[in-house]
Amino acid sequence: MADRHVTYVPAHGAFAVWGAATAGRQVVCRLAVPRGDHVEAADVRVSLVEPHELPDTTASARAWRDAVRLVERGAGDEAFAELAERMPPVAHAVLNSEETAISSAAALLDSYRQAAAARAKLGAIDAELRPYQVDGVAWLHSVPGGGVLADEMGLGKTLQAICLLATREGPHLVVCPTSLVGNWRREIARFAPDTPVLTHHGPRRELPEVIPARTVVVTSYSVLRGEDDLTSRDWDVVVLDEAQQVKNPDAQASKAAARLSAQRRIAMTGTPVENRLDELWAIMSLTNPGLLGTRARFRQRFGTPIEQRRSATAAARLTALITPHVLRRTKAAVATDLPPKLYSTVACTLTSEQAALYRDAVDRAFSLGLGSGFERRGRVLALLTALKQICNHPAQYRPDELPLAGRSGKFDRATEMLTEIVEDDDRALVFTQYTVTGELLSRHLAEHIGAPVPFLHGGLGAAQRDELVRSFQHDADAPPVLLLSLRAAGFGLNLTRAGHVMHFDRWWNPAVEEQATDRAHRIGQTRPLTVHTLVTGGTIEDHIARLHENKRALADAVTGSENALAELPDEQLHDVLALDPGAFS
Repeated sequence: MADRHVTYVPAHGAFAVWGAATAGRQVVCRLAVPRGDHVEAADVRVSLVEPHELPDTTASARAWRDAVRLVERGAGDEAFAELAERMPPVAHAVLNSEETAISSAAALLDSYRQAAAARAKLGAIDAELRPYQVDGVAWLHSVPGGGVLADEMGLGKTLQAICLLATREGPHLVVCPTSLVGNWRREIARFAPDTPVLTHHGPRRELPEVIPARTVVVTSYSVLRGEDDLTSRDWDVVVLDEAQQVKNPDAQASKAAARLSAQRRIAMTGTPVENRLDELWAIMSLTNPGLLGTRARFRQRFGTPIEQRRSATAAARLTALITPHVLRRTKAAVATDLPPKLYSTVACTLTSEQAALYRDAVDRAFSLGLGSGFERRGRVLALLTALKQICNHPAQYRPDELPLAGRSGKFDRATEMLTEIVEDDDRALVFTQYTVTGELLSRHLAEHIGAPVPFLHGGLGAAQRDELVRSFQHDADAPPVLLLSLRAAGFGLNLTRAGHVMHFDRWWNPAVEEQATDRAHRIGQTRPLTVHTLVTGGTIEDHIARLHENKRALADAVTGSENALAELPDEQLHDVLALDPGAFS
């Protein structure tokens, strides 16, 4: 191909030029490319250029130059429809997600018009948006009724939402976890300083009878659950941040969110499905009521065929249905300048004390009997919790006043690794699902590192959490290690100063660990991020590690939890939980 062909690529918010050599940012795009007498999908190295850099040597290039001129003079729909009629296929060669068709000329022209309109409104935003973010803002402005902004963690969903809020009349409502109320307030002040913000949280909260135009009210899910003042008002835009918080439609927060009145509803989550497809239905029932039908009908059409039978046909139908209302971009596709994540699984051994406790816990549970039904699920969960605590440290399973060192292979290995990281003048985030683990690590590491090791968990107030995050990210003398609760701090925070992330204990769903890792692997990170996952060999943690290898796809995120283990017969369950003799020293 000697000619320079041009198409608009929404994922990059820019024009792609390929064929003859062209100056511009070089990336690889998946396009439909003519090969002799047929067209095929191919990875094509293209140059991304701005409108004023477009060539005019081919029909596709001239068509897009015409589109730019139509946008500049504010032409109407009729002019764009006429242009779409004469656009050659190579000018709209962007593939759909299944690579079964290319975008229509009209659809791609509309996408460009929306992005150009969104860019024109961004004068009030004090930030330089990346091209995919501009396209995201355009999508937020144009998606009918609302939708789910499901960009991968770390791609700047908050900034894109702020751009939407700051360029509409309002008033607007942002609902987020308690730990993120302060973060939203700061981010709006940073990126849209002329946008008024009211923080509606804490014991002394009261909204004015009339909320001024363009004002953003930031509140928490805990406040939303018990307050009618929010659900009785008319909002322009409602943003549900970390929308996995409302993935259970029977929860009070979900019911309250469903009562909110808004012109546009936007849910933001990097993990629209954590465990079951029902979660997707719950979130989209808030942003696009009725789109997926009733809950029972959704399970019949999609949940059961996809989760139990892995039906590719049902998955394709669901994808086609939700695609106009869900925007999902990955770092690999749109943030190619982000440094890589380097994964390291660290095998740890049990001490003799841990091995004895582990065997005793398993033997005692099976000798007493696990029962059946609800009782069995409760007893299996209690056993799994005990085994995971033993893997962490005996003092977590059975509190005592004995020294901590030398009693847990994992505890000692983590201490060694974190000491080395600090000696190398680097910083680390350490995630655990247990408050007791965090407290034990905090006390023990402070003695070895010679500096305080703070612990961010759900028991801290919002101001305390904000200060820990601010200090770690910005203070020169801040402690180099920050411990974090996986649930309280696994989302929404920006901690790019860390060069290492350590997962001290394992969660059943890899998506939860990934979103925690992405507190450090996000825009602003300039170095490769090393992710250390500690696994105690021969134990329940080995089983979880094997599950993680098979649970990365959406449809696979529905198996292998505590409930699935509870359904195993005793003999099979014992095989999973029994200690491997080679696992301890």
